[in-house]
Amino acid sequence: MTSTVNGPGRLCNHIFRNIPVSIIAKKNNLKVDYGFHNDIKNLGIELFSGENIYNNTIKLNDSTFFEILNMENLISNLDANNGYFQTEEISNLTYKYLHNESQQINIKRLNPYNERYNKNNDCFIHIRLGDKQEDNLGTKYYLRVLENIKFDILYIASDSIDHSTIKAIQSRYPNNKLVLLDSVKTIQFGSTCKHIVLSQGTYTAIIGYLGFDSTIYCKRFTLPNWSGNVFTISGWNLI
Repeated sequence: MTSTVNGPGRLCNHIFRNIPVSIIAKKNNLKVDYGFHNDIKNLGIELFSGENIYNNTIKLNDSTFFEILNMENLISNLDANNGYFQTEEISNLTYKYLHNESQQINIKRLNPYNERYNKNNDCFIHIRLGDKQEDNLGTKYYLRVLENIKFDILYIASDSIDHSTIKAIQSRYPNNKLVLLDSVKTIQFGSTCKHIVLSQGTYTAIIGYLGFDSTIYCKRFTLPNWSGNVFTISGWNLI
C-alpha cells in the first residue's frame, strides 16, 4: 500500500488536492500515487514521492490536514481521496508552494510560451461556463473589469466558446482571439499574459496562481461559494 491522492474532479481539482499531500509527503518521505500526475508534471509542477510505505492508512481531508501536517512522526500512509483542500488556509499554502523559486523556474522552463513572460501587454480572460452556466458571473462583470485595463490583444478562453457572454465581449473588443488549446496549454499560455481576468472554479484559479508576472483580476466572492476560498490571494485585484 502507498499513500493515494485521487478523487472527483478534473485537472485543477487534482492540483489543489495533490500539492497539500506533496507538502506532507516531503516532510515524512512518503511514497505517494498522485492522480493526473502526467498532466501536472507537464505543467512543470513537481510533486514529492519518497520511500516510506506503511501497513496502516489514515484519512487526510480538510479538517485533519493541519493536525497531520504538524505531526512530528507520521507512521501511516495517507488516504487523501475524499478531501478537496480548497479552504483559504490550505489554498494559500498551495499558492506559496507554486511560487517557491524552484517551482517557478521549472514551470516557466517547461512552458512552451515562456518567451512571452514580461514581453507582452495582452489580456487573457477565462470564462467558466460549461456545467456551471447557472453560476455565470455575467457579461457586465467581465466588461466592467476589461474597461479598466489597457491592453493590446484580448485572448478569450472558455469551455462554452459560443455562449452569449463570449459574443458580447467579442463585439465590444474586436481585437480578440479565441484560445482553442488543450487544458494544459491553455493554462500555460494564459499565465504568460500581462493581465489575467478570472471567473470561478479551480481551473481558472490555477491560471491565476501560475501568472507569476501578471496582474490578476477576480471577483470578490462571498461565502459560502463553490469556488470562493481559492481566490483569497494577497495582491489580487478583487472586483
